[in-house]
Formats: sequence, structure tokens, C-alpha cells
Amino acid sequence: MKITNIQTKILKAPLKNPFITSLRRVDALEDLVVIIKCDDGTVGYGEGAPTPQITGETIGSMVATIEYIKPHILGKKIEEFELILKNIHSLIVKNTTAKSALEIALYDLKAKSQKLPLYRMLGGTKTTFRTDITISMSEIDKMIADCHLAVALGYDTLKIKIGDNPRKDVERITAIHKALDKNIKLRLDANQGWSAKESVELLHALEKQDIIAEFIEQPVVADNIEGLKYIKERVQTPILADESIFSLKDARHLLEMHAIDYVNIKLAKTAGITQALELADFSKSFGVKCMIGCMLEGPISVAAGVHVASSKADIITMLDLDAVSLLASHPVATNIQFDESTIALSNDIGLGVSY
Repeated sequence: MKITNIQTKILKAPLKNPFITSLRRVDALEDLVVIIKCDDGTVGYGEGAPTPQITGETIGSMVATIEYIKPHILGKKIEEFELILKNIHSLIVKNTTAKSALEIALYDLKAKSQKLPLYRMLGGTKTTFRTDITISMSEIDKMIADCHLAVALGYDTLKIKIGDNPRKDVERITAIHKALDKNIKLRLDANQGWSAKESVELLHALEKQDIIAEFIEQPVVADNIEGLKYIKERVQTPILADESIFSLKDARHLLEMHAIDYVNIKLAKTAGITQALELADFSKSFGVKCMIGCMLEGPISVAAGVHVASSKADIITMLDLDAVSLLASHPVATNIQFDESTIALSNDIGLGVSY
């Protein structure tokens, strides 16, 4: 299988509702799809979501990165997989989402060359998963209504977006907790919106009401590692790092400092599947569980995340792969079942998607 062409397309899909965090508002999905074709007709698909506030990438920068790397991949055989990956990651620094889109397509091709579903090629056996769903930041009544709708759809874990107003955040979480059955788990995501001292104060205010979330995700700015440690040492609520961890180096620093409780793996941050697998193994060596999350992505990227979750099911114990459920519709063909809180992989070879 020799790579003969690499092209990109734009995937557009409407959202059911605006996606609102302390960092951004998105009204419709617009992702970049990477399509790699081989001389025997086999096609691999990858995808990346532009998230300039987090990765620094736009559609334009992703296209430029892929065009820059493209000449160093064309003509290579999929059997030269490790060399191809080396080229992707050594030719240009950062640009993690563009690299991830390329990697996903290449892993799709490799699994197809072995006539295996990707999760099986990676050593996984688990095929059915449950994900949380994101509750966008809004006024309290709207967030409570969104929570009730999610529960009615079968979700038992809700990720609450907060971080624009610390005092209001406590009111939001308190009201949501009061409005829901106590068997509904809450995950909190401040998207870097608090200071370390605010985080401790706010979490103490919640904990005094016996509101202890499954975790608080990225309460402080990404480079405030000391802040994460400061919070962890003073609260009961577990700390999950998201934007603070792109690489194994980032994870090592945090884990050796005992600054966090959990690691959030996202392919768009790890530059693809390879380092995501390594990050899961590295976290396991510290006895730290992981969540696998996503940006605002379509079924191709989300499928890749589920395959990775299957291959590391012993360490990736939490899923935040709700992006497909947030879409009103999408143009991707797949036999993977995205049924609200339940995601089930198919036996199709490769990723199990096409576009």
C-alpha cells in the first residue's frame, strides 16, 4: 500500500445549541478532514478541530501544516509506518491538531492493511462505552433545564461548564446539584477561569454543602502548575489537568509534583494516537487514571478517541466524547453507534468511518 495522494476537506455540521465555555462560543462545527489515498484504492480518514484558544491552530494553519508535511509522506508505503510518523513529528514543531488529523488517517490505513478494526489492532477488546455530556455555560435556569434534558436522554454524568464569574459559578453548581437526583455525577470544567486562591475558596464553599464533584477540570491557566498543586493540597475535590498537558514532558512535571489527580487525554493535544497511548501508559506508571476527551469534533476524531479508549480501558476510565451528540446532523458515514450517552464500536476494519 503506497500513499499516492493527501487531500483536505472541510466538514461542516450544525450544533443543536451554541457551545459556550469561559474561553469561547461556537455555533456550528467546522473541522478539517484529512483524506489519504493509497495505490490499491484504500482510503484513510482523519479529522482535526481548529481551537485557536487552546492549540493555537486555525483551519488555515492546519491546511498549511499538512501541505508542508505532505511531500515527505507521498510515495511512502504504509509498511513504513514508523518512518512516516517520524517525518510528521520532526518536520515542524507544535501544530498538534494538524498532526493528529494526519496520524488518525494513517492509523486508519494501517488497521485496514491488517483487515482489523483499529481498536483490535491496538490491542483493545472493549466495544461499548458511556460518555458524559457537556452543559454549556449560561444562566442558571437554562443550565438546569439542559441538565434535566440530558438526564431524560439517559446521561448519568454531566460536565458543567463554568469559569466566567467565580461567585456565579458557585450559585450555578449549587442550584444544579439541588435540582438533580443525587445519583447524577457532576464534573466541573472551569476552562482556566479561576485563580488558585479562588479555586480553593469556591471548592470549599461547595464542599461545605457536601457537593464534591467527580473532579474540577483545569481551574487555573495552563502554565500555572504551582497553582494546581496549591489547590490539590487544600481541597477534597479531585483535580484533572486538561490544557496543562499536551505532552509526556508536561505530564511528567505535573505527576512528579503530585499536582493533579487525573489526566485528560485529547488527540488534538497529543498530536495524535501515538503519544495518546504513551500518555496513558505513563499515567498508569504513576497510578493515575485518565479521561479521554475531545475538542468540538465530528465522528471521525471522536471515533479515533473511542478506539484509543478501548486499547487502554484499564487506565482510561472516564469518557468525555460527547461531541457527536452535540451535533444536529453530520455528513459522515459510520456504523459506530453514537446513541447519546452510549457509544458502541463496530467490527468494520479501520476507524469504521468514511467521508
